[in-house]
Amino acid sequence: MSLKLKDFKIGFDNAFYGTGRRKESVARVWLIRGSDKQIVKVKESGKEYDLRHYLQRETLYHKVLHPLRLTGLEGRFGIYATLSGGGISGQAEALMYGIAKALLKHNPDLRISLKRAGLLRRDAREKERKKYGLMKARKAYRWSKR
Repeated sequence: MSLKLKDFKIGFDNAFYGTGRRKESVARVWLIRGSDKQIVKVKESGKEYDLRHYLQRETLYHKVLHPLRLTGLEGRFGIYATLSGGGISGQAEALMYGIAKALLKHNPDLRISLKRAGLLRRDAREKERKKYGLMKARKAYRWSKR
């Protein structure tokens, strides 16, 4: 059975929003109170997937749910997210940051525990740009004396 956005009732009274970024990935996350569904919509294809099936690896799935487990709110919120850019690993971390920010909107008292776990600090590592005269960012062509 395929779940769609229409299955969720997103409103000001029952949903909390957060944006997460990592590498080239951007995740817009809504935590919906009173639901247990976890849906991910991919911008490039326009398709919606179940979160566990989309992430493909259990380690990534557990990483995404880490903020909810840490605060003891696992199972109390449904997750609806739109993802764009990057790969699955970057999208998973962006989703994790987005969930942490949405939890702050739900309850600002959770800030101390989320900050202590490092979930509110964005991982700013980006791909380095390619320089002219080089193959990649730092890799050079093989040097020949003659």
